[in-house]
Amino acid sequence: MAPPADRALLGGWQAAGLEELTSDLSALDRGGRWVVVLPFEGPAVCARFADWTPARGVVAGPPVAIPPGAWQSSLDRPAFCKGVRRVREAIAAGDVYQVNLCRRLSAPAPEGFDVWAFGAALLAAHPAPHAAVVDLPSAGVHVASASPERFLLRDGPVVESRPIKGTAESARGLSAKDRAENVMIVDLVRNDLGRVCEYGSVEVPGLWELEPHPGLVHLVSTVRGRLRDGVGWPDLLAATFPPGSVTGAPKLAALEVIAALEPVPRSVYTGAVGWVDADRAEADLNVAIRTFWLEDGMLHLGVGGGITWDSTPGGEWEETELKARRLLAAASGRRP
Repeated sequence: MAPPADRALLGGWQAAGLEELTSDLSALDRGGRWVVVLPFEGPAVCARFADWTPARGVVAGPPVAIPPGAWQSSLDRPAFCKGVRRVREAIAAGDVYQVNLCRRLSAPAPEGFDVWAFGAALLAAHPAPHAAVVDLPSAGVHVASASPERFLLRDGPVVESRPIKGTAESARGLSAKDRAENVMIVDLVRNDLGRVCEYGSVEVPGLWELEPHPGLVHLVSTVRGRLRDGVGWPDLLAATFPPGSVTGAPKLAALEVIAALEPVPRSVYTGAVGWVDADRAEADLNVAIRTFWLEDGMLHLGVGGGITWDSTPGGEWEETELKARRLLAAASGRRP
């Protein structure tokens, strides 16, 4: 039997005909069209494909049925709430302004699990503007993402990020805390892009824009800049990755708190998934939230939220439950 084919579906395109696999980000500057998976920690996976055709959808296989009770959380409610209190203590001490605290939900993958078919079912139940299905048996990467968030859009020298901060079931549920959280991350993203963009070119053309998504609404802002001459993908990602909306501010201090409080690695979750066309200097990478991945026979899903001084442990736990609800319903074979 022939081994499973490497393939991907993203940005309105289906990619096939794998030509090259590398973790070297400089490859994204030398030519070709690439599928890119950037784990939150660990080496990049860059896959150059020869054949790109307009996506006609993914044919779903038999419904996946993972019972809601099969999922186990890396942080249960008491542990997660304790983490929220620890973040607030760090804020009170002046170490950070905000930290994105996450937990991983894991369940055994059903026998014969196919991430390609699962991705079709997920996106039918949970449409998303930055969705992606990446199935790379050659690299051991199997990802189905229903991400609502753009990490980096590139059009020649112009780059744009659209961080999400602020989540509620409806617009009436968004608070002053959500808006303050959003502004903190906008400032962080402006600083990140400012490290590689022309002086004075970084702007915020959209602030606190309301975006509805299945089952919830988000506050989204837009940050845009013009890259300096000679800036390549290694420089751009060194300046901006991991995405600020899923780390916190200041970023390096927030990453230290995350490492201390989260008991398991995030893997693909809160990294980035997308495509790069090196010949046209174009790209679109998502923030890998609302994202499932298969690893060692287990299916994983990450959920989290930004913790600020105004956060309450119970409120932050409920936000993670809200974010997971529709996704777990899709994984159980139910349409929410």
